[in-house]
Amino acid sequence: MAKSNKSNDTIGRTLFVTILLSLVCSIMVSSAAVFLKPKQKLNESVNLQRSILAISGLAPDAKSLSVDDVSRLFSQITPKLVDLETGRFVDATPAAVDAYDQRLAAKDPKASHALSSAEDIASIKRQANIAKVYLIEKQDQLQTLILPVHGYGLWSTLYGFLALDGDLETVAGLGFYEHAETPGLGGEVDNPVWKAKWPGKEVYDANGDVKLSVIKGIADNSSPSAKYQVDGLAGATLTSNGVSNLIHFWMGKNGFASFINNLKAGSA
Repeated sequence: MAKSNKSNDTIGRTLFVTILLSLVCSIMVSSAAVFLKPKQKLNESVNLQRSILAISGLAPDAKSLSVDDVSRLFSQITPKLVDLETGRFVDATPAAVDAYDQRLAAKDPKASHALSSAEDIASIKRQANIAKVYLIEKQDQLQTLILPVHGYGLWSTLYGFLALDGDLETVAGLGFYEHAETPGLGGEVDNPVWKAKWPGKEVYDANGDVKLSVIKGIADNSSPSAKYQVDGLAGATLTSNGVSNLIHFWMGKNGFASFINNLKAGSA
């Protein structure tokens, strides 16, 4: 009988120690998560700024820049909010602009709207009502406009930016800061050689329709259409199509077309 009690005591102690260790570990993990969250947010913000700097042309080697250098260069860029329905700037404080997260807004039914299958050529399902754009200006003249774009490729949603020159017609750069496409295939959207094919391409034709596309194969530079065409990604047709679709969506009537037209007319 005494032996049984001793056995029960041993089991009880084991359970007590196990529960205590689990509790301590949980507290440590939770504390670490809370402690590291501000640093993670800062890193996310800096990485996003690096992407914008690289795509805008202000710092092609932005990945190698220190946090201080990123902050200094990014001070040349002005973020603003745009109402996509009206195509005009939203009157907001700098703090409100900085705090706005377009990706989170797209998940909020009060801050976004569902897209019909006919509208949703980029396969994003919901679109935020307000977009955050970035302007580079010199002597009150627009030099570069950086627009957030995203759409589905083969395996993932590609999140990035399209930069336009001051004429709001010509591409200054394109790049994606987040995606999960296949390395060596769709993942070649990150290849500097392919990204270098975008600057100088034109978005709209003479009628104002979105003409810019990633084609299958290689663009024929002797063709009048070459100014609207970017070479396709070898072996990654669906990712190439996804990039074309997101360009057509965001630069079209359901995206930034109204805003761009208002900006050209000086009424944004």
